[in-house]
Amino acid sequence: MTLISSGEFRMGTESPEAWQADGEGPVRRVRVHSFYIDTCAVTNRQFQDFVNATGYKTEAEKFGWSYVFHLFVPEKKRRRLSCRPLPGLEWWLGLEGAYWRHPEGPGSTVRKRLDHPVIHISWNDAVAYCRWAGKRLPTEAEWEYAARGGLEQKTYPWGDELAPGGKHRCNIWQGRFPVEDTGDDGYRGTAPAKSFRANGYGLYNVSGNVWEWCFDRFSPDFHVEGPRENPRGPETGESRLMKGGSYLCHHSYCNRYRVAARTANTPDTSTGNLGFRCVRDVDRDGCPD
Repeated sequence: MTLISSGEFRMGTESPEAWQADGEGPVRRVRVHSFYIDTCAVTNRQFQDFVNATGYKTEAEKFGWSYVFHLFVPEKKRRRLSCRPLPGLEWWLGLEGAYWRHPEGPGSTVRKRLDHPVIHISWNDAVAYCRWAGKRLPTEAEWEYAARGGLEQKTYPWGDELAPGGKHRCNIWQGRFPVEDTGDDGYRGTAPAKSFRANGYGLYNVSGNVWEWCFDRFSPDFHVEGPRENPRGPETGESRLMKGGSYLCHHSYCNRYRVAARTANTPDTSTGNLGFRCVRDVDRDGCPD
């Protein structure tokens, strides 16, 4: 983990690229208290340690299925297993037997991906891990403050240009979504949690790779008149907030790999591009509480 010292920053965006319905704006000055944050998303290895210690079963395991991107499911497997396309988003297949240990369903494994972010994790699963680890999920304000890495109102954690000098700085989709990912950034699917260059605060992959759960309930407008000191989101709401985008994000469809971007899902939802990272409070001695 790395210490993020208390400070004030300009949160949100009013860029023409912003998704207004998501409530990315207005830009407002927000102050957050000091906290520690994981430099990387929680990995398969870390989540495996949690499961081995507690016997925990994720919600995807209890439901018996999770959403997998269609290009990762061969036609033979589709015929053999229950496989339900998500209406309106048919590239998502509700695949029988998919969960964190078998991310593309039966026959797949994380054995060679232990250093990749764990996926198929619901908000409830992430909270259970945090409790075991003595940590918690970040608020949206904490996440965005840390993800900006000390930069002011930049589009990405490294600046305003997506690929400065022609070099990829994050794991997102290249090609024609959703039919072809060229993998020009080196990856189709998840990348190791410690990939590309860290931001100014030492955090890896806060843009792209996997969506990351935050503590806050989602609202498109609560923050317009909401608290400006260590905000924690509304007290009611069915969905929980997610930040950072994923390896499936593409400018033609979902350019939410921008730092200010936000979206949400129900707390029991799991998909093949959804993970999390943790934070921990700071006590009076400056150590993790």
